[in-house]
Amino acid sequence: MTHFSRLKNVRLAGVFLLLSVSLLSGCAAQPQLSAAAEAQLPKQSYIPNVPFYSQRDFQCGPASLAMALGASGQQVSVDTLIPQVFLPSREGSVQPEMLATVRRHQRISYPLDGSFDALLSEVDAGHPVVVLQNLGLSFAPMWHYAVVIGYDQEAQQLRLHSGEQSHSLISMSRFNATWARSQHWAMVVLAPGQLPVSVSETAAADSIAAFEKVAEAKAALPAWQAVTERWPNYALGWFALGNALHSDGQPNAAAEAFKQATQVDNTLAAAWLNLGLTQQGLGEMQAARASLEKAAALPGKWQAQAKQALANSQP
Repeated sequence: MTHFSRLKNVRLAGVFLLLSVSLLSGCAAQPQLSAAAEAQLPKQSYIPNVPFYSQRDFQCGPASLAMALGASGQQVSVDTLIPQVFLPSREGSVQPEMLATVRRHQRISYPLDGSFDALLSEVDAGHPVVVLQNLGLSFAPMWHYAVVIGYDQEAQQLRLHSGEQSHSLISMSRFNATWARSQHWAMVVLAPGQLPVSVSETAAADSIAAFEKVAEAKAALPAWQAVTERWPNYALGWFALGNALHSDGQPNAAAEAFKQATQVDNTLAAAWLNLGLTQQGLGEMQAARASLEKAAALPGKWQAQAKQALANSQP
């Protein structure tokens, strides 16, 4: 069971519960960075000009999304977001709705891996991080979304837009105690073409693919281009770029992307198949037949379709 499903019925709080926070701070562990992150990250970092929206009761989800979207260049009011993400029956917002609502506004939501390395790395890259905290106790949870906009390693503090306070400071240990109870859930909101600094190629591809389902192919193109630029040896990135280019009416560019996918991984049957079909559409029949033969020779779910396409290409 994923952490999403485990938390889907949680009740979200809109304000800090001071008593519970003070109780948590007494046994909070100091979060540790990896040696690599410790060496690479500056001691202090701050993201200026992140908009702040004070929240009403149980509406920390819409407010946090409005802040993250605004920082990405997409201005959306809290009132617009409330019916899209706020669930009255649960008095709050749950993570799948948070991720999905971002996509409806032409931005990509990228879940992070929950490490302090990722949290501070994204802040240092200029990416505000939406986090989910439990400001209550295990037997009386008070769930709360906030936006991390800065850190100071020497002071061991984070800077957040949270509740009714902008630029509020919280110790890293106290924050970590509240964050841990959401299984360290966090995400960043970025325009297509921008990528988090901390995600893997497969995690990035999953987020972009989810965005592509609700957006036009043209909207996802910059994202797939960014993936192939950062990870040129990721065959599925080239394959996805080829599909997006083809859907956008660019068959020649699509064929080049599919070719690149097959050069990176010559066992990627779907890339050979799509390359052959695209070449057929371009009238390159000899090249198409060679590509389809490659696809037909590879076992798997695409083999039958490749053999059929090959048979149909007979003069």
